[in-house]
Amino acid sequence: MTEPAENFIGIDVSKAHLDIALAAPARTWQVENSESGIAALIPQLQALQPSLVVLEASGGFEVVLVAALAAAHLPVVVTNPRRVRNFARATGRLAKTDTLDAQLLAHFAAALHPEIRPLPTADQEHLSALLTRRRQIVDMLTMEQNRLQTVRAPLRHDILEHLQWLREKLAKLDAEIDDFIHGSPLWSDKDALLQSVPGIGPVTASTIVGLLPELGQLNRQEIAALVGLAPIAKESGKKHGPRRIYGGRAAVRSVLYMATLVATKHNPVIKQFYQHLLMQGKQKKVALTACMRKLLVILNAMLRSHQAWQALPR
Repeated sequence: MTEPAENFIGIDVSKAHLDIALAAPARTWQVENSESGIAALIPQLQALQPSLVVLEASGGFEVVLVAALAAAHLPVVVTNPRRVRNFARATGRLAKTDTLDAQLLAHFAAALHPEIRPLPTADQEHLSALLTRRRQIVDMLTMEQNRLQTVRAPLRHDILEHLQWLREKLAKLDAEIDDFIHGSPLWSDKDALLQSVPGIGPVTASTIVGLLPELGQLNRQEIAALVGLAPIAKESGKKHGPRRIYGGRAAVRSVLYMATLVATKHNPVIKQFYQHLLMQGKQKKVALTACMRKLLVILNAMLRSHQAWQALPR
């Protein structure tokens, strides 16, 4: 008996339309990116019994479609657009249209079989949105504070008013995030475990809870790679360049950097490790990155074993 052929489908998402491509036999079609268009598309995809449906993260335009695919129990993967672009360059596909992008995604799915991961729940998506908005407010605060240094006197009052509004909005967001996390027994428990570590404050803990749900479920190598703290080798022949970190979840890495700065002064384990690396001649940036990775691995182990910092063996 011959095994049934695998069907790989790529969907290019735009604000107005969804372009769908089947890898083999080659076929493309288009529907509206609307509730009615998605409702008509789902039974079409179910009839094809796809092995994998792949689409790119598209700034939120894909959210309703992904939810519908998941509800229909279709195997969907939302992949990083950069990864798909690199695949396109590697295969010599430089032209770009919506139809070609859908075909590329189908080819990408058939060639690489990206791993299917659990999709975020509605609560996780809401917490992620709150954290994203918080980062936006912080960025605007920084920009306005920088403008205040050079703006002409007549405009200073306007910027000061805006700064006050942003600070009030940030305080309300922090309170909303805190209430939302403590409204969930699971998240509240994770938050308490994380904040038991010297150097981990409310912002770092809430960001990790919301944007790194895999913490405690992966091994140390996998969690480091997911956050972008796994050193990548640059070796060819006799050339041995310095290893660098790359990719991963930048928002998590950003808050972990600030937490590690504090931990190198107030966390005895991280402080000792940091001083040891400096005594070995490591550059401060290299030593700090290594401390970030060590702190992440400790947090991963804590959530896996459900042990607070004070209960960890020294």
